[in-house]
Amino acid sequence: MINKEKQLTKQLHQQELLSTQLEMQTQTMQHIGREIHDNVGQKLTLASLYTQQLAYENKAPQITDKIENISNIINESLAELRQLSKSLTDDAINENSINELLLQECNKVTDLKNCSVAFSSNQKNIVLPYQTKSILLRIVQEFLQNSIKHADCKNIKAALNTYENTLQLLLKDDGKGFETTKVTEKGIGLNNMRKRTELLGGTYNLESSPGSGTQLTIEIPLQQ
Repeated sequence: MINKEKQLTKQLHQQELLSTQLEMQTQTMQHIGREIHDNVGQKLTLASLYTQQLAYENKAPQITDKIENISNIINESLAELRQLSKSLTDDAINENSINELLLQECNKVTDLKNCSVAFSSNQKNIVLPYQTKSILLRIVQEFLQNSIKHADCKNIKAALNTYENTLQLLLKDDGKGFETTKVTEKGIGLNNMRKRTELLGGTYNLESSPGSGTQLTIEIPLQQ
């Protein structure tokens, strides 16, 4: 009984630490995004205006071409910085449902045309707290990366379903599979997924064998 209480206390402590860490990471990324937009972005915009003015005032055609090349490089860099700033300040996890987040992630992989990823869910609107959504998204990203990098698969299935008071995440690829007892380079990714599942108080079940693909089933209790 005492051991169970200690284990529960440890788990709650880990969840609190994770929640604080996620909040700090979000605030840091948003701060960096604003700095890029407000500081670096403004300086590049000013530099672009200066080069345009130089090109307009310059009378030597050979120098004008070089100035225009510099201006193009600055404008391309500015466009990339704006995109980076937007991605850092965009609070996609808060603004989207877990279904939308996972569908977007699956579509990103499919768009690469190396592997087809299909997503399904038995519920249109699964309401989850930020922490749970963030962890589930990271687990899916980890699985997709492992499958693409190691499994040599052509198809991946991702399903998020609710059964009574349980949320089930099912991830499966048709890759070459592996011996789960002989995990080598896959170990870090698999360990990360398992630890993240434990932080949500869930169960983690990985099934794989050579030639049979890989399936990961995660079940998390839903709060009442």
